[in-house]
Amino acid sequence: MIIQPIKTRIFQEGDDLFGFITDYFKKLSEKSVIAVASKIVALAEKRTAVVENVQMKEKLIRKESELAIPTKYVWLTVKDGTVMASAGIDESNANGKLILLPKDSFRAALNLRNALRKKYQINHLGVLITDSRTLPLRAGVTGVAVGYAGFCGIKDYRGRPDIFGRKFKFSRTNIADGLAAAAVLVMGEGNERHPLAIIKEAPVQFCDRINRAELHIDLKEDMYRPLFSKLPRSER
Repeated sequence: MIIQPIKTRIFQEGDDLFGFITDYFKKLSEKSVIAVASKIVALAEKRTAVVENVQMKEKLIRKESELAIPTKYVWLTVKDGTVMASAGIDESNANGKLILLPKDSFRAALNLRNALRKKYQINHLGVLITDSRTLPLRAGVTGVAVGYAGFCGIKDYRGRPDIFGRKFKFSRTNIADGLAAAAVLVMGEGNERHPLAIIKEAPVQFCDRINRAELHIDLKEDMYRPLFSKLPRSER
């Protein structure tokens, strides 16, 4: 797998995302995956906010979350069925504003894929919208997929034999987040100005329709449920 980050100009709020992307790609090869930072998708949608105090920020976080619990450093939240810090609201590289997550990252990825396939006259293309997340009991952030289109996000090994013939009962590979982690690693978190990356020879199954819920696990079935059950729930 080959991942090439793309250095770009600074994307401004309200800029045309499709035009921005096509400025940096003269052509696209079949079976490529384009990684796009969620921040520029949100800026294109003008998903920003200005808050004057801590109370306003707290209100915004609660509004953007399905569940919000204050912690020592940030708010621990659930948004779109995923655990994240402060509903994904980010202050970095925001020029004094807060940048929210895109309104619907899966829809944004699909729209981009359709437009890019038409422009470059290709059939197999993936679009991956990335963000960063922390993991419990691990320092630092890693990339995660908040939306994608054009490829299957999970590879299911259940029922297949391992190298000794024993059938897998639980194992599934999270393709979308794996690609996002690799892409974000080269895209960077600081002033690199790499909001785009092109992934070639990715081990993915390209498809036209995806199940946006394929990565979600019901809390009742989640192995981490005992941890969540001990967290105090705040009133919204």
